[in-house]
Amino acid sequence: MKIHEYQAKELLRDYGIPVPRGGVASTPEEARGIAEKLAGQAVVKAQIHAGGRGKGGGVKPAASPAQAEAAARSILGMRLVTHQTGPEGKKVRKVLVEEASAVRKELYLGLVVDRSRGKECLAFMASEAGGMDIEQVAATAPEKIVKCAVHPAVGFSLFQARKLSVGLGLDAALGKEFAEIVRNLCRLFMEKDCSLAEINPLAITQEGRLLALDAKITFDDDGLYRHPEIRGLRDPDEEDPLEVAAKNAAVNYIKLDGNVGCMVNGAGLAMTTMDMIMMAGGKPANFLDVGGGASAEQIEKAFGILAADPNVKCILINIFGGVLRCDRVSAGLIQAAGNSEMTLPMVVRLQGTNVEEGQRMLQESGLRFTVAEGLYEAAQKAVALLG
Repeated sequence: MKIHEYQAKELLRDYGIPVPRGGVASTPEEARGIAEKLAGQAVVKAQIHAGGRGKGGGVKPAASPAQAEAAARSILGMRLVTHQTGPEGKKVRKVLVEEASAVRKELYLGLVVDRSRGKECLAFMASEAGGMDIEQVAATAPEKIVKCAVHPAVGFSLFQARKLSVGLGLDAALGKEFAEIVRNLCRLFMEKDCSLAEINPLAITQEGRLLALDAKITFDDDGLYRHPEIRGLRDPDEEDPLEVAAKNAAVNYIKLDGNVGCMVNGAGLAMTTMDMIMMAGGKPANFLDVGGGASAEQIEKAFGILAADPNVKCILINIFGGVLRCDRVSAGLIQAAGNSEMTLPMVVRLQGTNVEEGQRMLQESGLRFTVAEGLYEAAQKAVALLG
């Protein structure tokens, strides 16, 4: 789960990491009021779940409250297009208004799960080349990035902060302040079940202090049940509406850019189904796993999600009937398709217990089911139905 920059900074502040003073506004008038309280130069920043906002025109300086109001007026409601949003962009509904900082140098500091060392290991990454183009630094000059592993069972140690500090070329005074920030970021990461915590840039101000000017935090969805306060930070407006509907229906769904809708039970089988569609010359429109014990109600909701995607021209249903027998799967498909008035052509491939009975039920249902025996055959039939 992703959160906005202003929410991430509130968490950093709670964990003793210094961030600029400011507040979030949803109207130009609110932005002006925040700027008046800051009593100085401010920065107005669009709040969307994407990077590259400055290059897209979503970050504007303001030398006065009136300028802050004007900047907010130009940003709020715009569809901000960045390299992470795609060409459709994202609508800006909130802006962060915060005090401007005189920056001497920009650093990068991030903490991620390092799967190359095992799923339980974390890795700090730091670089003296912080700022908007840190991805380019990683690609073209990886030697500028200092890494340090942290095992949760052992915990964070000061020598690890020292390693990062030396790699950044910090003096003793800044090194001590940096060590405290690193320690607190690690504590935040583990206590809140994060999957990414990033400060970019971590600025050295003209006064010689460290300040988190931007922050990005994402959370492990599987750990959210432990953190109702984090769940409350979710912004459905920033998520794909179909993925939100899938979460509410308790099915696993990821929207893609193809035209063959997939409904499968089991993640591995779903991945294989997508591969078969590609091999047959088509392109999957989604990953959708209804699980091993999908009910007719869940299948009906899954149909609704697939039909709501305007790119979907055909649906491929691939079900292995083990615990859930194929005849019961067919009964659920027939009921769900009838209730949802599904008009898209559907190819169904069943395997498992009572498969013959399940196939017969589909063929005699009078609905737009095309039955297939093999998986690749099913993919070929689905692609052929695209016209």
